[in-house]
Amino acid sequence: MNIVYYLVALIIIGLDQLTKFLVTKNMDIGESIEVIPGFFYITSHRNAGAAFGILQGQMMFFYIVTVVVIIAVIYYMQKYAKESRTYGISLGLILGGAIGNFIDRVLLGEVVDFFDVYIFTYNYPIFNIADSALVSGVVLLIIKMTVSEMKEKRNLKE
Repeated sequence: MNIVYYLVALIIIGLDQLTKFLVTKNMDIGESIEVIPGFFYITSHRNAGAAFGILQGQMMFFYIVTVVVIIAVIYYMQKYAKESRTYGISLGLILGGAIGNFIDRVLLGEVVDFFDVYIFTYNYPIFNIADSALVSGVVLLIIKMTVSEMKEKRNLKE
């Protein structure tokens, strides 16, 4: 049922925008709150680029790419989500994440990030719920596609 996957996207968008609102209203840029010492912090950060800060200030590029991604994801949700719950959930996560960051870019000209993780001495780039949903959706999609491909190859051999 496709509506469930759009609901996944709406929940991601809602949580993403709520948490970003709370961060922007309650924290100054650069301010950090220690959650798990030496590992996890809530840090108010802005990103005018893409993942890892690449392509800073290229908003028109991001607008075009995001609209194309949203259209493609909706198309694939309509086409494949009926036959696979995993495809539907992964595409719902990708759609919600893409729209969540798109809203920031359109309204603020930058993306609000706040999850700040240290892995040993490495400070992982600060991210948000939309980023997490995008990555989770892509990983889930890759796993599903890989498993489907393996099953298909196995069926061809029999």
